[in-house]
Amino acid sequence: MNQARTAPILLALLAILATGAQAQGIKRSVVTKADVAQPGREAVVANVEIAPGVVAGRHTHPGDEISYVTEGEGELLIDGEDPRRVKAGEAFVIKAGVIHDARNTGTVPMKLVGVYVVEKGKPLASPAK
Repeated sequence: MNQARTAPILLALLAILATGAQAQGIKRSVVTKADVAQPGREAVVANVEIAPGVVAGRHTHPGDEISYVTEGEGELLIDGEDPRRVKAGEAFVIKAGVIHDARNTGTVPMKLVGVYVVEKGKPLASPAK
């Protein structure tokens, strides 16, 4: 994959990490990105790993997030909703623009595969205000 194309995505993810007190406990790597059928949108697929006890930081995406937990467990914290426990083998969808956060409540890294269908040209994620 072209590193010049992934640099803006990685910078956006780093901006999110800056909002979390323990941001150094999060690893994100873009697997691929490609145009989708809907004009002006693209899909971004990423591996995400959150260390035990780490909080990702409240943020939003300029499109929908579809994530699948491959290992570990944690809480999904969506503004206006009760915390939702998630564990390996479960998935969740977060609509565009919804403020949310994730916290690893387990004793091992929580690993996810995230698919983001977002507006092209916008940061993949932005810290919540």
